[in-house]
Amino acid sequence: MPPLVPEQLSRTIETLYRLESGRVLATLVRLLGDLDLAEESMHEAFAAALETWTLAGVPDKPRPWLISTARFKAIDAIRRRARFDGAQRDLVAHMESRMDEATRGHEDSGGEEIEDDRLRLIFTCCHPALPPEGQVALTLREICGLTTEEIARAFLVAPATLAQRIVRAKTKIREAWIPYEVPAPQELQERLNAVLQVIYLVFNEGYSAAAGAAVTRAELTGEAIRLGRLVSELLPEPEVLGLLALMLLQESRRAARTSPTGELILLENQDRSLWNREQIAEGVALLEKALRSRRFGSYTLQAAIAAVHARAESVAATDWQQIVALYNRLLQVQPSPVVRLNRAVAIAMCDGPEAGLTHIDALLEHGELAEYYLAHSVRADMYRRLGRIAEARASYEKALALTHQEPERQFLQERIRQLK
Repeated sequence: MPPLVPEQLSRTIETLYRLESGRVLATLVRLLGDLDLAEESMHEAFAAALETWTLAGVPDKPRPWLISTARFKAIDAIRRRARFDGAQRDLVAHMESRMDEATRGHEDSGGEEIEDDRLRLIFTCCHPALPPEGQVALTLREICGLTTEEIARAFLVAPATLAQRIVRAKTKIREAWIPYEVPAPQELQERLNAVLQVIYLVFNEGYSAAAGAAVTRAELTGEAIRLGRLVSELLPEPEVLGLLALMLLQESRRAARTSPTGELILLENQDRSLWNREQIAEGVALLEKALRSRRFGSYTLQAAIAAVHARAESVAATDWQQIVALYNRLLQVQPSPVVRLNRAVAIAMCDGPEAGLTHIDALLEHGELAEYYLAHSVRADMYRRLGRIAEARASYEKALALTHQEPERQFLQERIRQLK
């Protein structure tokens, strides 16, 4: 590729970082055996790319270039340490002896080795020796490239608190000598729940971004689906299939969720001809396989709800009674406030907004969703449908104050204008 002007090159490298940093880091961790060193050398490689590619142009295969450059940077760093620490000298010699062999292996293996690297790192980050909140936070940060602020929003905690969790998790991996590997089959099950939660949270951030100018982040939903496929090949358990089905069914609606100019489009107003029928078919097939096992859990039940929507020709033709029944079952498995909120919406579609509002009011009075903008937005919609304009406006304004996503803000502002 010919040289780019600095602004173009900067944007290209930013895109590469967003799309490739997780894969690059996972491979470096395998080659170096040290998460901090891998992360440091990867950032140095991206910085070197900004300088080198200005004259030489972007290589045809930037990922191998970044991995090779980062490994040389890491060896240089270890050499510097070896001047003061004799124990590091053997490590330098060992790594240098593997240099050519590892580089050839990386180039010959194509994408398979990269994906194996990512699985190794995911299962390492989800090791049972780490606290659950540290497992998820570390995986989202190191493998999926979410910022500390994005992860903090997903967990509803302060960024400083989240950063401490990540530091503690990395320290535990180093001090406990936790190996970077996919665990043996008998150990897979105890780490599976954390791995699935990570993939689910990555997908959610991509499906409905917590902040920014876009409703969705396709690179994150695509990443989550790719990770879901990897885990399903390794361990085709019902809940793994259920999660993959859920993500495919939700992702099938992405093209219809925003207008060409970026405005949010609610489910009831979406052009269903834009829904991806191939993803729906694959999702339904996976769902049916998971349901047949009769050993499914919350992800499969959520996929079943998504499938009811996917099969309906319109909101009016949707089997809302079945959706309420599925939410009732889901509450037995996963009794969370957000599930109760979604169930209240389904009840409103069956029995009218007054019935839905009763459930929403009870949830908000309980306090758990007081800072959740969607709860206030849904409550506003119930008031709007009941003609209670002043209360609708107050709830929309509360929701507006709580959301950081620009299309959501524009949608809520438009709803407030319509009330006037």
